[in-house]
Amino acid sequence: MKKLLLDIYYVWLHELKVVFRDPAVVLLFLIVPLAYPVLYAFLYNNEAVHEVKVIVVDESNSALSREFTRKVDGAADVNVVAHVADMEEAREAVRRKEAYGIIYIPASFSIDLNTAQQTAVLVYSDMSSMLFYKAMLLTCMEVSLEMGADIRVNDMGHGTRAQDASTMEAVDYEWVSFYNVSNGFASFLVPAILILVIQQTLLLGIGTIVGTHNDKKRFTVASHMSEGKNIHPLKLTIGKGFCYSTLYIITSAWVLRVVPYLFNLPQIGDPLTIAVFLFPYILAATFFAMTLSYFCSQREFVMLLVVFTSVPFLFMSGISWPWVSIPPVLKAIAYLLPSTPGIHGFVSINTMGATLSDVWFEYVVLWVQVVVYWALATMMYYWWIDNYDPKYKGKHPSMSKF
Repeated sequence: MKKLLLDIYYVWLHELKVVFRDPAVVLLFLIVPLAYPVLYAFLYNNEAVHEVKVIVVDESNSALSREFTRKVDGAADVNVVAHVADMEEAREAVRRKEAYGIIYIPASFSIDLNTAQQTAVLVYSDMSSMLFYKAMLLTCMEVSLEMGADIRVNDMGHGTRAQDASTMEAVDYEWVSFYNVSNGFASFLVPAILILVIQQTLLLGIGTIVGTHNDKKRFTVASHMSEGKNIHPLKLTIGKGFCYSTLYIITSAWVLRVVPYLFNLPQIGDPLTIAVFLFPYILAATFFAMTLSYFCSQREFVMLLVVFTSVPFLFMSGISWPWVSIPPVLKAIAYLLPSTPGIHGFVSINTMGATLSDVWFEYVVLWVQVVVYWALATMMYYWWIDNYDPKYKGKHPSMSKF
């Protein structure tokens, strides 16, 4: 047991030196996790957009259509910057970024309303930002509901003030936003992004280390045979995993506690519960990254891997797309990723105040992933060194002698 612990400590210390000797790894392990969450939170810190520029195509040109346009323009989130004659002119203005959306009022708008028929107003949005779409859609919806209430009062004839109010609003309702009081974009998305940042930067850093060994054919450095150390891949995997996890336990305190505090994002979860939940997540993400890293034949390969997986990983987590709408097959694939239970559990605890028992399923899944990816990383390391390290080949002890 003493030799086991000493070997693991030796690997942990040696790998720590490897990390800090490579400027690229230091950048990916330390600088990126410290700077990227701040940048991302800063970009969405306003939570919502106001005065979104839109162009109106009013083919009705009636008193009712002008009233609709005037009320939309008077709202805080939309600014009507121009009226044009047709849709082609409006599209060209959007292409030139003179506006971010188009409101199209059909020629039958006034006629339909005056003959008690349902009409339609079409809203076209520049989808370079979902916030543009949200601002335009909600504003037009609120104006249409308000005008519809006025029309109902006029059709039924004016009564007392109380009767008119009852006619305009048959059901009294109140809009209450749970857990996201500001109803903002950052409050619901940034916490999930922060969890994904931990996993992806771990993958970047570890993949860069392994890719460097492959580029320079430094397999004896990875197996430590060049230093006279006959260390089994099992202990190598544990030692390296503990090294990366130790760094990210410190990093996660900044990413998941300090950054949300700086930008006033929701934080109502118990810090101890969050720490207990994050421990298996960091381990699972570490061994997951180690498993994939052995496919990095070149130093730069991991960059492509992260670029092409980050957005799918986020969508499959069920944050930016409703979890209930994701097909069962994709849900099963999503739960192979540490980020999926990590995001579900962290958001529930941090943003919604859940306890550990409330996220017990995600917590157990993370521990299962720790064991599975630790075993896979060990097998991959064993195969990698046994096939590529000429000094190690034939000298490794059996699995029972470590």
